[in-house]
This record gives sequence, C-alpha cells and structure tokens, in this order.
Amino acid sequence: MKIAHRHLGELEQVLLLALLRLGDAVSGGAIRRIIHERTGRVLSPGAIYTGMNRLERRGFVSSALGEPTPQRGGKRQRCYRLTRAGAAALRDMHAALAEMARDLQPKPADR
Repeated sequence: MKIAHRHLGELEQVLLLALLRLGDAVSGGAIRRIIHERTGRVLSPGAIYTGMNRLERRGFVSSALGEPTPQRGGKRQRCYRLTRAGAAALRDMHAALAEMARDLQPKPADR
C-alpha cells in the first residue's frame, strides 16, 4: 500500500466515491447531485471540475467528451470514469483510515 502516492484528500475521496456509486460515463452535474443527495454538501461546478481534473492527472479518473446534444445547445458533455488506479487508491485510503480508527472509541464531548 503506497499511501503517500495514493493519498486522497476528503474532496477527492468524495468525488471517487460518487463515481463508484454512479458507474461509468458520469457527468459533473450527476456527480454534484449525488454528493448533495448523500452528504448535504453543496459543491460548485468549479470545485467538481477542478477536483476531477486533478484526479485525472493522477490517473485515478479518465474522461471523454460525449456527443453534442440539443439540451446543451449543441455542446458536448465531459463524462468521467473511475480507473483501476482510482479504485485501488480509494481502497487503500479506506483501509488506512479504518486502521487508524480501529479500537478507538470517541470520548464524550465536554460540556
């Protein structure tokens, strides 16, 4: 497990988990919606695309442009896929966090 190479920040983990949940060829809008539905977190489109570009540069995500559609005024939509490296990084990060949390019990909050 190469945690240093595969370290994922919170936003990166959330983006990869959204891709894992949604499957192949997922748009940024669909990623944004599922994150909001599942976590209540509202992310700007810019945050989604910046994060996905960073993950793509690291080889954790791949993307391709779809066909132009009339609903988008003839514009093509970028769709994302989780790569094997991305799935492995997510597994490694989950395992590292589980190891850190093993045998810990949260203390009651101070009043």
